[in-house]
Amino acid sequence: MPRVDDFRLKLGSQEYVPIMQGGMGVDISTAELALAVCAEGGIGHISDAMGPYVSDKLFGTRFQSAKQKQFRQHANSLDKSEVQWDYERTYQGTFNHVKAAMEAKRGPGAVFVNTMEKLTMGNPQETLRARLVAQLDAGIDGITLSAGLHKGSLALIADQPRFHDVKIGIIVSSARALKIFLRSGDKFDRKPDYVVVEGPLAGGHLGFGLDWEKYDLKTIVREVMDFLKQEQLDIPVIPAGGVFTGSDAVAFLEQGAGAVQVATRFTIAQECGLPKLVKQIYLRSNEEDIVVNTSSPTGYPMRMLKNSPSLRSNVKPNCEALGYILDRQGKCAYHEAWDQAPIGPDGKKQAVESKMCICYHFMKYDCYTCGHNVYRLKDTTVRLPGGDYHLPSAAHIFNDYRYSIDHELAQPVVPEVERTGSNSAENGSTAHSKGERQAAPHSSLLIGA
Repeated sequence: MPRVDDFRLKLGSQEYVPIMQGGMGVDISTAELALAVCAEGGIGHISDAMGPYVSDKLFGTRFQSAKQKQFRQHANSLDKSEVQWDYERTYQGTFNHVKAAMEAKRGPGAVFVNTMEKLTMGNPQETLRARLVAQLDAGIDGITLSAGLHKGSLALIADQPRFHDVKIGIIVSSARALKIFLRSGDKFDRKPDYVVVEGPLAGGHLGFGLDWEKYDLKTIVREVMDFLKQEQLDIPVIPAGGVFTGSDAVAFLEQGAGAVQVATRFTIAQECGLPKLVKQIYLRSNEEDIVVNTSSPTGYPMRMLKNSPSLRSNVKPNCEALGYILDRQGKCAYHEAWDQAPIGPDGKKQAVESKMCICYHFMKYDCYTCGHNVYRLKDTTVRLPGGDYHLPSAAHIFNDYRYSIDHELAQPVVPEVERTGSNSAENGSTAHSKGERQAAPHSSLLIGA
């Protein structure tokens, strides 16, 4: 019976185990997670979401506080047209994150970065260019363009020395979207090195409307493959969204896919950036807990758990320090919704139900974005005596995909101290605050401390 390990993804002169770990922001797909996947021979993604904030957290920079001071006079105004991230701060925040990850890279795999077009930062073209150039300068192995059609993204870096050397891919949800992107690269003689086809069961933002249930990944993958064949283009296609087992992956690989991209399984990995408490919430979820809504100010539908604190919030927008979703005119759908929200009997703004402050809640890990199969995570690990679940390593998850057959889910080996429950206070989620990260600080690993 075939396994994922019987196949290889070839990108240029390099071959990889055909497993991509998807990019999840903000710093959910940490450098540790991507590096662990790379060490096993696959491709790990970090996310470029809110790079200045990630740099401040990991490396002690003060990009957000400096921006807040610069624009504090706009704090009580709906007009945020002057509140923009500049090139220098955006570049340096991204560079710090990517450079440290690449310096820590070990093993036969690769580290890519997921780069979102919808991360507009009040200054869409300049900040996108700053992020892309910083990623190239920092030595990233590959760039996966996401959250948008990216019609102008290649033009922003066509003059860079590594433009034809770094691997560049695009995430699409239709052959039509891919066709648009291909046209944008014709003038630069630059085709994508791979195409990630994301289906309607993926986590986070979706490339579909609220009619997402009318679509299925297998059909879209076949349409994209047929389109590439008609165009006589030999570009690996990488299905994503709902690939939960190694057998799911093999089914696509046998049909000609170059690899698969997976993310939901890795949300509970020890190396994942979600706080332990949130990982346990994912593990306890049921299928009826999952919703697709329009709370994101980006305009894209988003899949998440319905108990996400972000859905019941009245937090005041802090665009002066954050402002990652402000458009070119300085507008954000959440800011406008918050401004119009009624005042309650306590004199405070009532909860905003139509939109959420995505910058704040992603920063606080209060938006529980997830793939449709999140409720199946409990089947991939072991429940401990205290009621919490053991958190497997990224290597275990990766190799379960790599070697499993017949949709089997290999259970991780649980250390004796966890199995007996002798230190349940340390291992249980109840001992940790909502914002606490996993042990082994991110920055210590990255700078080699």
